[in-house]
Amino acid sequence: MSKHDFPKIHFYDQDFVDIYNKTWSWLSPYWINPENGSQDSDGLFLYPEDGNLILNQFESIMSSFFLVYSNRNYDPCQNIDYFYKQQEENGAIRWKYDLKTNQPVLDKENPDGVGLPLFAFAEYNLYHKSANKRRIKDVMPNLQKYMDWLDKTFKQENGLYAVPVAASTMTNSPRKKVVYPIDFNACMAINANYMSALGDILNDKDLIFQYRKMYFAIKTKINNLMWDEESKFYYDLDKDSNRLAVKSIAAYWTMLAEIPNADKAQHLVDHLNDPNSFGTEHPFPSLAVEDSKFSEKGDGYNGSVFPAFNFMVIKGLEKYGQYELARECAIRHLYFVLETLMPNDDKTVGDLFEAYLPNKEGKALMKGDPNFARPRYVHTVGLSTIALMIENVIGLSISLPRKTVDWIIPNLEIMGIENLSLKRNLITILSNKSTRGWEIQMESEKLYYFTINILDQKKKTLPIPSGKCSMLIDKL
Repeated sequence: MSKHDFPKIHFYDQDFVDIYNKTWSWLSPYWINPENGSQDSDGLFLYPEDGNLILNQFESIMSSFFLVYSNRNYDPCQNIDYFYKQQEENGAIRWKYDLKTNQPVLDKENPDGVGLPLFAFAEYNLYHKSANKRRIKDVMPNLQKYMDWLDKTFKQENGLYAVPVAASTMTNSPRKKVVYPIDFNACMAINANYMSALGDILNDKDLIFQYRKMYFAIKTKINNLMWDEESKFYYDLDKDSNRLAVKSIAAYWTMLAEIPNADKAQHLVDHLNDPNSFGTEHPFPSLAVEDSKFSEKGDGYNGSVFPAFNFMVIKGLEKYGQYELARECAIRHLYFVLETLMPNDDKTVGDLFEAYLPNKEGKALMKGDPNFARPRYVHTVGLSTIALMIENVIGLSISLPRKTVDWIIPNLEIMGIENLSLKRNLITILSNKSTRGWEIQMESEKLYYFTINILDQKKKTLPIPSGKCSMLIDKL
């Protein structure tokens, strides 16, 4: 199957390397040809249940953030393109599709089948990992029609969007009276922000202006209506636009949307560190510890730790320059994932699970659902074991169209990446301690620009030529 080897990572803790490698090795059975149900690397990436082939919008979007690192073994666009192909005349794209019939999966909890609007967020990331400007031009009509449908169907007089809580995927979260969910509205802001950024890539001033205006309108409404000054937190609203006092992880989509100012963002960070709020041993629970519904067993969205939401929170921390905290939380999270994969006792079977316990190792549970948390759930756990591993633990940020690689190193350690494919350019970046001191060794087939930021004390941007080269950190 392999067209190329997957990129290799180097890290002083070999267990982290092992879990990264294991995730790649476990992906292939979940690429399925929807026509005959057989395993096919050119098929669609899905988690089959009870013989059903259901493609999930949220999983498909989020999995693209780690599939971009597969060195083209797997196409991160394949699932997303399926959703575009199913787009209806009015612009609707539904949250799930049955691949046997190509029909949307709708239910009474979510009759319109609306999902979290994050396609533009994914496309922006795909562009920076592929430099495929043509794709942006091709998919922009789909993205515009989709945003128009969301605006016409769900926007209310108060300027916010009213959708079922089920759209957020947080099935049993204590959010029953919610009419205006904080996560959906924040995701609308995220999507509008990235639609404007995609317009900038296309040099389309009308698109830039239209979606920047939309973004600031949503941002203003969220700050005015959903922020509670007393508890320093964002909340869902009921039908009368009253704030509902349930602190859920959903509020942290606002940081990814860059909605809070610096002061509000610091308050949200304080909640992440508060053991009565979201500061559990295993960061971050889906519900605040102080909530009466919080469960040490997770109980679904009443306290379980979900890798997809951890990825969201950590990327939000990056938006506010909280790189050290983001890295620390990524490492703590990965240790719990690792200990659940390789438990110390002989009775427990380890695996990569859909959700984890908030204060000790192990998979989360849910009342009334013996199948929760699903095992081998690589569709979102890959965000932790691959994307966070490369971007936050090792610290690499890559943009192919800009020809840049940024490396933020909070600690001098033996680590790096080897043979990462940037289109038709394989790069290797490794830090090692030699007799001459700490040294960065690099290898590339083409020129790119490398920015290194060490301990926030040394920062330098250098052009890296093709071939092998190295630099001594003490000489920077």
